[in-house]
Amino acid sequence: MESVRIAQSTTENYWFPKMNITQKFKYWLPVILAMVFIYWMSTGGFSSSSTSRIIEPIIRFFAPSVSRKQILMIHGVIRKLAHVTEYFIFGMLLFRAFRAGSRERRWWTWGLSSLAVVLLYAAGDEMHQYFVSTRTASLADVGFDTLGGILAQYASIVWYRQHRADGDT
Repeated sequence: MESVRIAQSTTENYWFPKMNITQKFKYWLPVILAMVFIYWMSTGGFSSSSTSRIIEPIIRFFAPSVSRKQILMIHGVIRKLAHVTEYFIFGMLLFRAFRAGSRERRWWTWGLSSLAVVLLYAAGDEMHQYFVSTRTASLADVGFDTLGGILAQYASIVWYRQHRADGDT
């Protein structure tokens, strides 16, 4: 019975380090705010037609001779880069929250856990957009979101390993 209790407490500490409420707030509030931001970006206010009203005049200001076709292409690239960027930030925040200040060497656990959440949230985000009349759900967007998450995990692991080697985590 004692070995079961030891194994159970080890598992609980491995996956869920003990934190007081202030620590939980410090690490998980930014994650929750990023989730709210991503959800907000999935509303009709950020549909392609809405963002084109902002992006197109800016493009025309800097490059007045650009054709309509080129503007549409640039607009599409900007929108896809926005997907990668917002999920990159989300992924970085998740890695930080899963790490929770730990000095242990479990970056693969933190990275894979973060990536799993990114993938699930990206799929849920696209499912949400399916029900918004001015938005379209796209598996390609889940791919761009996941790419942002993958890049975030790579950057997080490199940063963590570098700073750990320097003795500054």
